[in-house]
Amino acid sequence: MLGYVFVGIAFGLLVQRSGLGFIWAALISLLVYAGSMQFVMVSFLPGGFGLFEIALITLLVNMRHMVYGLTFIEKFKNMNPLKKFYSIFSLTDETYALLCSARIPKDIPSRDFYLAVALLDQSYWIAGTVIGALFGTLIPFDSTGIEFTMTALFAVICTEQWLTFPTRIPAFIGAGCALACLLAFGPSNMMLPAMVAIIAVISFARPALERVLLRREPGKCS
Repeated sequence: MLGYVFVGIAFGLLVQRSGLGFIWAALISLLVYAGSMQFVMVSFLPGGFGLFEIALITLLVNMRHMVYGLTFIEKFKNMNPLKKFYSIFSLTDETYALLCSARIPKDIPSRDFYLAVALLDQSYWIAGTVIGALFGTLIPFDSTGIEFTMTALFAVICTEQWLTFPTRIPAFIGAGCALACLLAFGPSNMMLPAMVAIIAVISFARPALERVLLRREPGKCS
């Protein structure tokens, strides 16, 4: 809640600073709900970009969500269609990390737990967005660099995964591939090559990783 509310406030402030009203901020967080891509959208909307262009860029930037979805195919299978659709739609980086690391209480069906976490996360995000957009004019400070709050939230999630995951090999693989692509392609073009490289290396190392992961408690993501 603390992470999402404050990052949502940062996003709402950026929307307000760009000249868009709080209704736009709320609708983007309700219907797009694309995390870091929403920060990018703030510069797109006033700049004359078409909806198709924005949708295409959002798809490319958030293509990693497809990988998240693959690990939850079985877990979402028995949900009713409406709950299943929303659970897929709301599977953001933060929600995915929580669902992978949280321990589900024994007396609660896993599908209800997944849905509750997703609903709460988006509720926090929308609440923060609206607060930031509504009260942005009342907060007299320089908002330069406020988008770093998203990076800070990812750092917190990464730390949580580092402390709870049974092996740190995937973290080293991710960091190594990201660094290599940063050096090879530069900061503006590294994202997609890094994602492809990480998936390729982890797929190659999957048998060794599974031997480690099978020793952990059941019910978490592989």
